[in-house]
Amino acid sequence: MSEHKVYILKSLNFNRYYVGHSENTGKRLTEHNLGKVRSTKAYRPWKIIYFEVKSDKKEAYAREMQIKSYKHGEAFEKLIKNSL
Repeated sequence: MSEHKVYILKSLNFNRYYVGHSENTGKRLTEHNLGKVRSTKAYRPWKIIYFEVKSDKKEAYAREMQIKSYKHGEAFEKLIKNSL
């Protein structure tokens, strides 16, 4: 079984964040920065500021949805503050 990572990206030019999950975060970050992801294309370039390792895709997706549910709230701010 492969591990998956839940990650938070920060735009280097805008005050924007993106939450996602991937088995290969290096490849996925490259896709974001090459403009291959429609929702992040306009805010390039991106850097990974936070990630968590999960044991499988289902667990990673559930955590991604949890983080997105409190995006821009106190819990989200705490996550990104601890990562900087």
